[in-house]
Amino acid sequence: MRRAPAMPAHASIASADITGLLLAGGRGSRMGGVDKGLQPFNGEPLALHAMRRLAPQVGPFLVNANRNLTEYEALGAPVWPDSLADHAGPLAGFLTGLEHCATPWLLTVPCDTPLFPLDLAARLAEAAVADDADIAMATAPEPAEDGGPPVLRPQPVFCLLRATLRDSLLRYTAAGGRKVHAWIAQHRAVQVPFDRPGDAPDAFFNANTLAELHALENR
Repeated sequence: MRRAPAMPAHASIASADITGLLLAGGRGSRMGGVDKGLQPFNGEPLALHAMRRLAPQVGPFLVNANRNLTEYEALGAPVWPDSLADHAGPLAGFLTGLEHCATPWLLTVPCDTPLFPLDLAARLAEAAVADDADIAMATAPEPAEDGGPPVLRPQPVFCLLRATLRDSLLRYTAAGGRKVHAWIAQHRAVQVPFDRPGDAPDAFFNANTLAELHALENR
């Protein structure tokens, strides 16, 4: 997988050509089984914060959820459950989004990361065009395990995908594949670092527990 050029390309993709997909179909196991996207964050559902952040960056908008569908529909976007059985993970959400995507591109974001960049779509799109890539995936600084300086790590649920990848993903998941990185590796993909001066270091922090969610409210 290539790293995106340090400087943005001039050509990009129109926001109207990108469908936004909010991934809210997980089990919420590390939150005690609650529906993560519906947990309150600063007084409103966590999913609503992510939707408001992404909506101005894209054209059509979809939500992938597997329970409490009425509550998600009340947030103002079409809601589609996984087409794969047994909560098959993020790729099940990707596939659902691609099956209902009417634009050339699909941009996925999770429901538990309410502070992701406001220029996420633009930077992923610039990199995809510059590298003629099928997939552009965000990378972001995370603390090193050895206590050293932060290192860039892939954020695989923040992906810009060509809609034409639907058949590839359908074949991969039908064969039992569930690993995001393994599927991405089959295609021309570019990593897009979000480590420029001024980029928020915690933009991709995701709340896996209720304690982390409450701590995030105070940032």
